[in-house]
Amino acid sequence: MSYAAESRRGLLAAFFPDAMPTLWCPLLTHYDANGAVDRIRMAAHLRHVARHVKGVLVPGSTGDGWELSDAEAETALAVVLGEAHALRLHVLIGLLKPDQVSVVSSFLALSQGLLAPLAHFTPAAFNERLRAARVCGFAVCPPHGSSLTPDDLQRELAGVLELGLPTALYQLPQVTQNEMTPPMVAALARRFPNFIMFKDSSGTDAVALARHDYGGVVFVRGAEGDYARWLRNAGGAYDGFLLSTANCLAAPLAQLVGLIAAGEMAQATQLSERLTALVNEEFELVKGLEGGNAFANANKAMDHFFAFGPRADDAPPPRLHCGRFLPVAIIQATGDALKRHGFMPTRGYLE
Repeated sequence: MSYAAESRRGLLAAFFPDAMPTLWCPLLTHYDANGAVDRIRMAAHLRHVARHVKGVLVPGSTGDGWELSDAEAETALAVVLGEAHALRLHVLIGLLKPDQVSVVSSFLALSQGLLAPLAHFTPAAFNERLRAARVCGFAVCPPHGSSLTPDDLQRELAGVLELGLPTALYQLPQVTQNEMTPPMVAALARRFPNFIMFKDSSGTDAVALARHDYGGVVFVRGAEGDYARWLRNAGGAYDGFLLSTANCLAAPLAQLVGLIAAGEMAQATQLSERLTALVNEEFELVKGLEGGNAFANANKAMDHFFAFGPRADDAPPPRLHCGRFLPVAIIQATGDALKRHGFMPTRGYLE
């Protein structure tokens, strides 16, 4: 085993002494009628999700991480950190910024605020502070730009990893307009033991399927659908899922993970097909909707019913970060889809 792989294994053991969660959720950011981050609603939603999920990304793309101001992101994160110990959650902090300078600047702002700076900063001492707050690392994307070369991406990501902090690299070409390649990810894994996780929402899964030696980096899949075949104990290439739909479908997704672990692949496949049909229909409903992004919009529509129950049509529709509200027609169609596919809750977590 290489030095980087051995050091990474030790780091993962320190941050996840019980076990690395298999199912993660990029938590939604909720807003009140005036557009402020709704702390009470976020805490209620988090407690609902945490019954089945023990790893959360805040803020991720589903939580409007690309649109939030630093102050809004800090508020959302403060809600989660305030609940993390009681709920035994592992918190991955999203630093979703378009370039290395912005990522480092955002990290410094957070470290001076929520995570209380040390008098003498060292990565080891700061990691202790992170563990005390139940923070397991920071998620970053490559810099934005379709014209950037693999060398450009690798150099920028290395600049972030050189901070020495536990880091997850996030493949999201729908936003960054570029992709990390398997050789690049393998090279970064060999060089930086603090590179602990790779999340891929591309849908092509090129890095995981290449099956290079990534030295024990944890791979989680963010693309939706066809869930049953992707975990390693089902013959797939991933250690877990980090799924937007865990905001609403955490219970059946956790059931799916359990079925796969038990070797019940026929049941797992059947449940996967039902989940996939619902999710595909929901993402089609919000396709082309102005404001927000598909991950946030689809999950806000479904979460509306998990919050208010089968009569959620009577509750005001959820607000998006842009100030618009989800159209009533989408809410109604979402309720129909949840009923048809058998996932409508009998009672909402706010009732």
